[in-house]
Amino acid sequence: MAFLIKSMIGNPLSGIGLGGGGDKEEEATPSDPAKAAGMTREEYEEYQKQVVEEKMERDADFLHKKAERATLRVCLRDKYRLPKSEQDENMIEMAGDDVDVPEELLKMVDEDATEEEGKDSIMGQIQNLQNMDMDQLKEKASATVTELKSKAEEKCSLM
Repeated sequence: MAFLIKSMIGNPLSGIGLGGGGDKEEEATPSDPAKAAGMTREEYEEYQKQVVEEKMERDADFLHKKAERATLRVCLRDKYRLPKSEQDENMIEMAGDDVDVPEELLKMVDEDATEEEGKDSIMGQIQNLQNMDMDQLKEKASATVTELKSKAEEKCSLM
C-alpha cells in the first residue's frame, strides 16, 4: 500500500531539478554495450569475436550436413533412375568436392541394394516359389486352364 501511495505522489524533490535526479537516469542506461554486459571493452570485443567464429563454424557444419544429404539423394536418384535435382547439385557444388556420404547411410543403401539384387536373381525367385502355397498355385492353374477351355469352346465350333 505504501508503494502505491509513493508511486502516485512521487518524490517531491525530483521535479525541482537540482541536478541530482537527471544523473541517475543517464547512469542507468549506459551507451557502451560493454558496460551493459558488465565487461571491459577488450573483453567485450573478444567475446564478440568468439560469437562470430562460433556462428561461422555452425554455419559451415550445417552446410556440410546439407551437402551430405544432397549427395545421398543424388546416389538414391541414380540407383532408382529418378530425374536429377538441380538444387541438390548446387548444394554439393557450394560445399565443395570434399563431401562424402556418412558411412552409416552408405551401409543402409548397400544393404537395400543387396536385398533387391537377391530378389531379382533366379535364386531369389526360386526361394519365393518355395515360400508359396503349392495347393493355392494348383487351384489357380486349374482355374486358369478351365477358363481358357471354356473361352476356346465358345469361340471354336470344332471343340
